Amino acid sequence: MLIEPARSIHTIGMKFDIDVAFLDADRTVLRVKTMKRFRVSMPVRGCRSILEAEAGAFRSWGLVPGDELDVGAGAE
Repeated sequence: MLIEPARSIHTIGMKFDIDVAFLDADRTVLRVKTMKRFRVSMPVRGCRSILEAEAGAFRSWGLVPGDELDVGAGAE
């Protein structure tokens, strides 16, 4: 799920852990972390949007800071 605009995120009320990628205005990954349930992140400088996925997904995708994402409208 892509959340924008956003500089921080929380997992309060969630039933599972999530992976979070903090993205700049060009959708370059600034920081990647796995957040446990019932946590609040600090704002990330330069962050304009946040990408959420199931915990462990980013590791399996090889997503790391510096990667540039192309988040489109979906399959045609």
